[in-house]
Amino acid sequence: MATEEGYSAEEGYAAEREYAIEERPVDEEISMEAERQMRRKARLEEMRREKSRRERLYKWSVPVMVGAAIVIGIGIGFSAAALSHQDSGQETLRVNQEEESEEDVQKARHVIKGPVTQAGGTYLPRDTFSAREPVREESPVSIESPMPDPAPEPLGGVITTANAVFNLSEDTQGFSETILSEYGIFIDAQSGAILAQKDAYVRMNPASMTKMLTVLVAAEHLTEEDLEKTAPITIDITDYSYVNDCSNTGYELDEVVTVRDLFYGTILPSGADSALALAVYVAGSHEAFVDMMNEKLVQMGLGETSHFTNCVGVYDEEHYSTAYDMAVILKATVDNPFCRDVMSAHTYTTSLTEQHPEGLLISNWFLRRIEDRDTHGEVLCAKTGYVDQSGSCAASLGLDNDGREYLCVTAGSASTWTCIADQVELYQKFLPATEAVAEDTGENAS
Repeated sequence: MATEEGYSAEEGYAAEREYAIEERPVDEEISMEAERQMRRKARLEEMRREKSRRERLYKWSVPVMVGAAIVIGIGIGFSAAALSHQDSGQETLRVNQEEESEEDVQKARHVIKGPVTQAGGTYLPRDTFSAREPVREESPVSIESPMPDPAPEPLGGVITTANAVFNLSEDTQGFSETILSEYGIFIDAQSGAILAQKDAYVRMNPASMTKMLTVLVAAEHLTEEDLEKTAPITIDITDYSYVNDCSNTGYELDEVVTVRDLFYGTILPSGADSALALAVYVAGSHEAFVDMMNEKLVQMGLGETSHFTNCVGVYDEEHYSTAYDMAVILKATVDNPFCRDVMSAHTYTTSLTEQHPEGLLISNWFLRRIEDRDTHGEVLCAKTGYVDQSGSCAASLGLDNDGREYLCVTAGSASTWTCIADQVELYQKFLPATEAVAEDTGENAS
């Protein structure tokens, strides 16, 4: 009976060959051609012997039962050999083909003893290899789907700076008696140091300083493409503004206004009509937008000390903040480049509409009035506010002559002019004076 190696079991070639291979020195060199010829001769010899056995069986007309027994025995032998020599069995099946081309024989690979490292992995080679190279199935070519277009950035770009945190220190001063505002805070924006404060952590009504958060939340949910789109001034907007006696940009009922104009109209004249139209454009309703504002307060770490019920600043017992919180909101708003542009504009002319064919000229009265005052620097951005219950208030960003930024918030003053005077005094006290100013002050004193 033949084994899968091509040699008779009687002669015990397989055992002898295995023993010979194990005993063969590792460094013994066997040429690839000699190995291939040896294998080929063995395969041919086995084929001749197998053919001779079959001829003898047919010639002597072996009884059917005996033949069946022999066939069964041969089958069992082949099955047992196949289980123990599965890899070699594959080779025998190929050997039993009618003819094998010389080219295929030449492709038979040399036996490799010991582990082989290939493609990052270690493999134990078989004692025998196929005379034919295995057919390599090419992996299907994957067609990459086109990359989706990147989402447009929000207005002013993505701001990744951490929430502002301002710190009291032993050097923090109180407000002087000449500053009449009930609440206030003055901060070095670069270091985060609170230079002076007065009841900065006491709850108060922020009035229209609320609109700083209105434009910040809107900017973070809109893109450049939105700026040239339009929104209508609906009757709900005009009624809300009229009932609450709000200041307005000056739009008429059913006037269609660009979103860009709504940003400037919200800040410069503190227009309730602009703020409400902007809120509805962004969120679909005033109420939904206010929810977004309160979510932003939580994100900024102000959820426990500030809460808004509207985007305008209308008085409500549940609409409250602190001077400290308004300084944090101011810092976040001016850190957004688009919002900084809006809050730093002294004047702005709205787009042309059917109701206003020449547009509306609007202005930030706080910036226009404080620009003539000596603040030892320049006030760049500002937002004011007023309701009867809170008095006049303002939040501003100032710059000294070296480019260092400061945040100033005051609230609860008796008039708009008192509010401006308080802010000017704070800037004068903490911003370094120029040499020219110092000399003039000395000459006047003498």
